[in-house]
Amino acid sequence: MVSGHIFHCRKNSWPAEEYVGRTALQLLDFDGGAPPEQAWRRRLNSHANILKEFSVTFMEAMRMMSLGLRLWSYVREEASHGRKAPIDPFTKERCKPSASQGVPLGGMGSGSISRGFRGEFKNWHIIPGLCESSPVMENQFSIFVSRDGGNKKYSSVLAPGHHEGLKKNSDSGISSWDWNLSGQHSTYHALFPRAWTVYDGEPDPDLKISCRQISPFIPHDYKDSSLPTSVFVYTLVNTGRDRAKVSLLMTWANSIGGFSHNSGGHYNEPFIAEDGVSGVLLHHKTAKDNPPVTFAVAACETQNVNVTVLPVFGLSGQNHVSAKEMWNIMLQNGHFDRENFSAGSSMPSSPGQKLCAAVSASTWVEPHGRCTVVFALAWSSPKVKFQKGCTYNRRYTQFYGTSEKSAVNLVHDALTKYKLWEEEIEKWQNPILKDERLPEWYKFTLFNELYFLVAGGTVWTDGQPPAIDEKNSPGSNQQKSSKRGTKDTKQGSVKDSHVNLTVEQVLHGGYMTNGDDHSVSKFAAVHGSQMQKQINGLKSEEPIPYLISKDGPEHVGKFLYLEGVEYIMWNTYDVHFYASFALLDLFPKIELSVQRDFANAVLYEDRRKVKFLADGTSGIRKVKGAVPHDLGTHDPWHEMNAYNIHDTSKWKDLNPKFVLQIYRDFVATGDMQFGRDVWPAVCAAMDYMDQFDRDGDGLIENDGFPDQTYDAWTVHGISAYCGCLWLAALQAAATMAHRLGDRHFAEKYKLKFIKAKAVYEAKLWNGSYFNYDSGTSSNSRSIQADQLAGQWYTASSGLPPLFDEHKIRTALQKIFEFNVMKVKGGRMGSVNGMTPKGKVDETCMQSREIWTGVTYAVAANMLLHGMEHQGFTTAEGIFIAGWSEEGYGYWFQTPEGWTTDGHYRSVVYMRPLAIWAIQYAVSPPKAILEAPKVNLMDRIHISPHMARAISEISIRKIAPDNRCFPSSAFNCEC
Repeated sequence: MVSGHIFHCRKNSWPAEEYVGRTALQLLDFDGGAPPEQAWRRRLNSHANILKEFSVTFMEAMRMMSLGLRLWSYVREEASHGRKAPIDPFTKERCKPSASQGVPLGGMGSGSISRGFRGEFKNWHIIPGLCESSPVMENQFSIFVSRDGGNKKYSSVLAPGHHEGLKKNSDSGISSWDWNLSGQHSTYHALFPRAWTVYDGEPDPDLKISCRQISPFIPHDYKDSSLPTSVFVYTLVNTGRDRAKVSLLMTWANSIGGFSHNSGGHYNEPFIAEDGVSGVLLHHKTAKDNPPVTFAVAACETQNVNVTVLPVFGLSGQNHVSAKEMWNIMLQNGHFDRENFSAGSSMPSSPGQKLCAAVSASTWVEPHGRCTVVFALAWSSPKVKFQKGCTYNRRYTQFYGTSEKSAVNLVHDALTKYKLWEEEIEKWQNPILKDERLPEWYKFTLFNELYFLVAGGTVWTDGQPPAIDEKNSPGSNQQKSSKRGTKDTKQGSVKDSHVNLTVEQVLHGGYMTNGDDHSVSKFAAVHGSQMQKQINGLKSEEPIPYLISKDGPEHVGKFLYLEGVEYIMWNTYDVHFYASFALLDLFPKIELSVQRDFANAVLYEDRRKVKFLADGTSGIRKVKGAVPHDLGTHDPWHEMNAYNIHDTSKWKDLNPKFVLQIYRDFVATGDMQFGRDVWPAVCAAMDYMDQFDRDGDGLIENDGFPDQTYDAWTVHGISAYCGCLWLAALQAAATMAHRLGDRHFAEKYKLKFIKAKAVYEAKLWNGSYFNYDSGTSSNSRSIQADQLAGQWYTASSGLPPLFDEHKIRTALQKIFEFNVMKVKGGRMGSVNGMTPKGKVDETCMQSREIWTGVTYAVAANMLLHGMEHQGFTTAEGIFIAGWSEEGYGYWFQTPEGWTTDGHYRSVVYMRPLAIWAIQYAVSPPKAILEAPKVNLMDRIHISPHMARAISEISIRKIAPDNRCFPSSAFNCEC
């Protein structure tokens, strides 16, 4: 825990007064219009530079040439089936990433739209796994001001006119609008899930304007946090001497980004709802049989605000009012005809034609008066379809139904409930914002990194069975059918090579036990009924993949988020290990639901053949007992392990990470039922790892290839990273067994822990840190930033330290002095590998990278061990390089990592959510804080019989392959 003040950081490094005049702040301090004291800020005229992507060195390229060729072939094969490969470094986006991002719109899991700090709507993530990054420039807010009987007029789009997405190719299109905003006196202030844009005398010198963007991201609220809607609250202050008529205009295109409008068949219609809510519905017919999307653009009419609409306008002027004509109507009248509400549905658009709609809200603002105008946007896509045939209902449909017109109810509720949302958001955020122990940059960056839970391709279903399109499902005939999934339909959709283990099979011999049946099967028999409870009444013959996609006891549906927008794999588990602190803190029921998914997956085997691209060998898709790398890409839950570079059943970090996360969540939530339900999977995951302890010393060995999350960084023998994770997992499993009453398992793994710990320290500790590995390669003595990942989880879970406290602090200090401070003076984060001579480890591209999420994790570990200055200095490097004005422009798109010259790899990535591990260290969960300070390991007594039994266990040996990649697939003997 953090105690006292952190003096090394500037207290008021981002004061609002440096961006907005004090007078304007005071005037806008009405109805929430003033930006908060602590926020990430930018001027609207700031340059949005193109981001620089990393490149491999010549030697790295040569080493990866065979992998590259196989990957290229695989990408082309997937494209021939109309699918995007999970990892595709060859296809580049039309719109290159730039330093222009801002707070995204909406809640979680219902499709997301991002909004840049200059106002553009971009990064359309409506269809799962597909992101259209280009802005749709027709989507704008604009303002029209008339004073002095019309003798003074001001009009402008409320976005800078120098935007690179604005093309002046048509006199009747949006280039004909007034783009008069320079942005010099306009500023953006972000504190996720809200953002403020302040126009201080632009375009009217006597009008102060604030636009407050609000989305329903509310911790522990599992209803409203799923809603696809956002509110835009305009606060207007007239500082002039005369009355001003102000008309605000919201325009929206019938598009989900890119060229989606080209498919045709889209139409618009006006609507009037209750409580003064009115606007336009834009019905979008998606291509490739994807579910349709309906947008609702609306404003709230009050006694002082008049709302009118133009249901349809186009860009060319053919068949509809043109964009230029629409603008001229607003210039002349400041509103549209009321009769437009009676227009009905428009004719469907022709292919290539873009339909747009406009909503106007007009009001009078008296001299020195104030007024509030509120708009809302909703996008209703009730169904989410994956490319291999399964369609699910989104979470919000539980509350709003599956009708596309539910968009009307969504905007209505947004416009009438947003103040309640803000109250809940402030109640959540204020204790942290007012915590004087914390540096200011950290407070707003902590909240802003949560953007990923909205913009990271999140999918949140209602937990009901999928509808299965048999045309696209594996192993089916070509007759198209779509039905709600049942046991029979799902089993019929896969071939015999797909082993659909049932719960009954799992509970009676379905585990991999490696010769020690007693520890697993005994407890499984005792607690088998608990596992059947968690499957919600399904019969025991239900296949495991079907169970994984079903709702669990938490009753919050099923949740997916991508590893990143460039790495399209759902719930990538080795990365979730870092990111999961955010879900555990804010949405613990979702976190437990995700862990149940993986617990069920551990007990499942999928024998379908997969080719591994690193070495060209083949193996089975999912090995029983192994934790999957991910839950899939094009058929999540049912076709796991979309990652196919390595055979991840041989990875050494996934199973220990599973056990560590299960134990952390078990103690943090105090949910004993959860612990009982997942315990059989913990047993299976631990016993699976016995095969990697080839000399019986209790410690697992790596196999001479990159068999862990650093999947380009080879490891030989015992490694600091995987070995430490394994030690921590042994202790966590033994302690959990003790708490659940499984004495046999507790004794077994305590004994292994004692043996393994002695070996680990003897082989890796060099007096100041743990060596990278026990091999003899040139980098075996490198200083790995992440070497104490196991101790990080140990401390986070309230367990006794793995090593002497002096050793832990000494190693962390070494990391701080070398990996952090020797790279640009600590202003970049923590480089993954550093040689003992103080040079960056150039062994491979990952050893020389700075990983943002790992840096946050290292900082959290430092804080857990009382190293407050080192911890916040380490984390601040990510803020300086990624979020500050002097940095590289990675705000709201934090990448997996960057090189020491700031070039990124994989923007919009999951792992940086690990900043919430820092908050977890600062303010641990109540269950851990109030737990008795008792070392449960001391209460596990090892019987002489157990000690003899463990020493006599015959451990199956597998000869290590010391080449960079393994040459044969491992066949599990169950």
